[in-house]
Amino acid sequence: MKIFVSGATGVIGKRLVPLLLNSGHEVTGVARSEHKAELLNKMGAGVAEVSLFDRDKLEQAIKGHDAIINMATHIPPTTRAFFKSAWKENDRIRKYGSANLVDAAISAGVKIFIQESFAPMYGDHRDEWIDENWPVQPVAYNFTTLDAEKSVQRFIQNGGTGIIMRFSFFYGPDPKGATLDIIRFVKKGWVPFAATPEGFISSISHDDAASAAVAAPNIPSGIYNISDDEPLRRRDFFDSLSDALNVRHPKFPPAWIGKFMGSVGKMLSRSLRISNNKFRTASGWKPQFPSVREGWPAMLKQIEIVSEKNL
Repeated sequence: MKIFVSGATGVIGKRLVPLLLNSGHEVTGVARSEHKAELLNKMGAGVAEVSLFDRDKLEQAIKGHDAIINMATHIPPTTRAFFKSAWKENDRIRKYGSANLVDAAISAGVKIFIQESFAPMYGDHRDEWIDENWPVQPVAYNFTTLDAEKSVQRFIQNGGTGIIMRFSFFYGPDPKGATLDIIRFVKKGWVPFAATPEGFISSISHDDAASAAVAAPNIPSGIYNISDDEPLRRRDFFDSLSDALNVRHPKFPPAWIGKFMGSVGKMLSRSLRISNNKFRTASGWKPQFPSVREGWPAMLKQIEIVSEKNL
């Protein structure tokens, strides 16, 4: 299969492209700089130097491809993530970039469109398992996730196979990701946001997210939750990280602090026990790490390897 990947050099994309190539696919990745084009060339992928906001050039770039996997995002640094203005470019990508890709895909005759989305926009359901039939309740900073999903629904209405992958909270060793900020907080003895210890967190490692995207072109149209097998209560989530770090268990900040964390804080306070059963059944995929209990130690080893390379 010939696959066009936007966001090909991002956190998930740089893991996804080699997996697609190793599976025998021909891959073209979007690159907006010489450095990123070189990275894709080293992987063995083709390069499309095109903007998601140039509809006509997009159509030319994706002609002849069987599928599109859109992993393009622009997630702000953790220090700014609590300000809605920091999500402006991410909103633009999800609302207009995704729409342009779908328009171009329909015109170019692409058969499959896969769109990253966000599972934690479900509402708080305490201890209940959350499947794809539950209503979503996006908050201000991630409302445009629904715009991206609506674009995929339009692709389906035009006769294509459209797949929406609602990813749970990512974790992994990337130096600019939120995980390293969480580690810094836990080392100092604190959970990084205000929420009840009893609520659930659903997560997915960067590597498992990439392997799920490899499996996605072979499933029917629809919305799919992409999460690990065992969501943990927040107390277990952070205690298992502190155990892997060999530091004391962190304290939860007082609940009133959440009032100052905006819509991101509101979303983080939800209890989300998200089920991956639909995707596992449809694709045969399963995560390498059933939960963060297994994922934390493996991730910390990856961080050590990256640190050693940079010495």
